[in-house]
Amino acid sequence: MIPIRSATTAQQVHDWLLACVLRGDLLPGARLSETEIAAQVGLSRQPVREAFIRLAADGLAEVLPQRGTYIGRISMRAVRSARFIREAVEADLAREVARLRPDLGAMAAELDLQAQADAAGDVPGFIQSDDRFHRAMAEAAQQPGVWHDLERLKAQMNRMRHLSMRVFDRSATIAQHRTILAALQAGDADAAEAAIRTHLRQMLTELPQMAADHPDYFTD
Repeated sequence: MIPIRSATTAQQVHDWLLACVLRGDLLPGARLSETEIAAQVGLSRQPVREAFIRLAADGLAEVLPQRGTYIGRISMRAVRSARFIREAVEADLAREVARLRPDLGAMAAELDLQAQADAAGDVPGFIQSDDRFHRAMAEAAQQPGVWHDLERLKAQMNRMRHLSMRVFDRSATIAQHRTILAALQAGDADAAEAAIRTHLRQMLTELPQMAADHPDYFTD
């Protein structure tokens, strides 16, 4: 872990821990120590304890009386649910972008960044660019708030992605993004919808394989 040098509140500690969980720096089953984390961030144990409670409320940690706090396992059900919602929403977003024919320079720029991150083996950077690509599509559809709502649903999905992107072919994801962008630029709503659905259904293949490879990390 990297110490937080300016943290002053439980929310800041929570946000830091949340990022560590989503990136896979804190893996399922890892024990969280109030004393150790308080020392790292230079705070008393109280705000750290509050951060643990918030993390548990997010469904990402378990507070076990007399035993401690542990990072929870990835819920396959939550991943599937978030993916299902994303496909339904983003399919409509893609159709709207194809209808509006806006400037898609932001999406195109992310493809170059994804290629750079892939070449460097930078999984966190790749996933951040991936998210910006999809957010840019929502913004191009004039629905920026929709992506904010989706972000709240996909914490468990993000955890799985940080694991899977270390294993699966990231160039295939870039190719899918290029197909999506080409359809949007052409104003072909049917092709754009089909491309986004194909892209988001890739997770249905990756999820069971990751769960089989790392059974201790996942729960139904």
